[in-house]
Amino acid sequence: MQLSSLILFACHAAALGILKPKAFASTADGKYKISSYAAPVKGHGNPGSSQTWSLSIDDTKTGHKQKVTGFGASLTETTVDVFNKLPPLKLAKLLVELMTPLGNNFGIMRHTIGSSDLSPEPAMSYDDNGGNAGKVDLTLAHFNIGERGEAMVKMLNAMKLLDWDLTILGSAWGPPGWMMNGGMLVGASNNTLNHKYGKQYGEYFAKYIQAFERGGVHIDAITIQNEPLNNNTGMPTMVIQPDESGQIIRDYVGPALKRAGLNTEIWAYDHNTDRPDYPQAVMDIAPQYVNTAAWHCYANPIDWTVLTDFYKNNSHVEGFKQFHTECWTSNIYTGWNQAADFVMGPMQNYAEGSLAWTLATDTNNGPCLDTPGACCTCTGLVVIDTVAGTYNLTTDYYMMGQFSKFMPRGATVLSGIGSSTNADGVGVESVASINPDLTRSVVIENKFTNPVYVSLTTKSGETWSGKVEAQSVTTWVLPPNLLTL
Repeated sequence: MQLSSLILFACHAAALGILKPKAFASTADGKYKISSYAAPVKGHGNPGSSQTWSLSIDDTKTGHKQKVTGFGASLTETTVDVFNKLPPLKLAKLLVELMTPLGNNFGIMRHTIGSSDLSPEPAMSYDDNGGNAGKVDLTLAHFNIGERGEAMVKMLNAMKLLDWDLTILGSAWGPPGWMMNGGMLVGASNNTLNHKYGKQYGEYFAKYIQAFERGGVHIDAITIQNEPLNNNTGMPTMVIQPDESGQIIRDYVGPALKRAGLNTEIWAYDHNTDRPDYPQAVMDIAPQYVNTAAWHCYANPIDWTVLTDFYKNNSHVEGFKQFHTECWTSNIYTGWNQAADFVMGPMQNYAEGSLAWTLATDTNNGPCLDTPGACCTCTGLVVIDTVAGTYNLTTDYYMMGQFSKFMPRGATVLSGIGSSTNADGVGVESVASINPDLTRSVVIENKFTNPVYVSLTTKSGETWSGKVEAQSVTTWVLPPNLLTL
């Protein structure tokens, strides 16, 4: 790099205040909530009597992995319902906290196409044509996103005003009941597509995307079916087998979007990591329409290295991407580091982003469909007191913010070693990125019940050290190093 460029770079860095390291922490006990914390020091420092841990990253070009698209959550009909019960100024303040660098800087929202289990009663699609067991509508003349769809559009528009580059993913829990062999949106045992309505099924997605775009919301991507191997008679679901999914996209959905002149992507699968054969089949059968896989966290045990294997098998595919698109949080059943884990694991393994289920619920974890299997114990990242007109940001919100606030869109994830969690679920996990402004973010999750003194070595020739609180996620923001260029 020429001297003039070096001088300009140094001036730029100084102007942005990025010449000094910084640290921010969130702890299980709530003492720290993306709070400023003691910055790491150059060198090995003094750990005193603290437990020590060593990490290393390759922050040169040889260590570059996937780009970061962003982080976020599911915008369900429940989320929109409880958001709209906030006073307008409170809602505006909350959206700033969610969607801008003043807060968590979320960059992806996954919205539900019609109802999911986290919806007010009754369940609905965008072409019920008479209700749950509506009449066949071959021309989709009765297609209508309705009041709930209009409210969804309005909320997404409000989010895009704060983040114009927001990525919006639409996921369907089920098509109109008349398109399925059971003939009902909810309550049938045979929740499979009746292929004689395959053309209408494809057109349904095109009409939905067009309706949202008329409202000012561009849909960047869709998954045709949330959890296509999950059959639940009490809420909208549809079972689609792997080869069938590829064929449906190849023969119906992809051509319908193409005929409509839409550039919306189609992502494969949207289910658990124990069936990597599923998205592989879809991508093999419909390669002209699908180059992206979407994963959920509910396989037991969860193994995020499946995503690395999938990357190795598909990195030759033009535009290949993968995302973690769903994992629940619950104030009853999940621990302090639930969100930290379902962001950390995918990002270590070639995901371009990670999303929570769900963005918001009320103080009773609802509203939700009144049926077995509905996630009426799911807690949003934001909990809305609809009576008082107030909101509370949960521990999971802050843990996600340790990633989303400091690994911006366009950052590049770096390879690293040193992360480890033992059979008892304790250890230290880390993921790092080099950011568009050339700072480096290192996110460190300490699962021990005691503080850990971490030393980080970089391939660019630096060592940084500092304390990481017990049961916490800490993010170090390291200044630019010209040797990373």
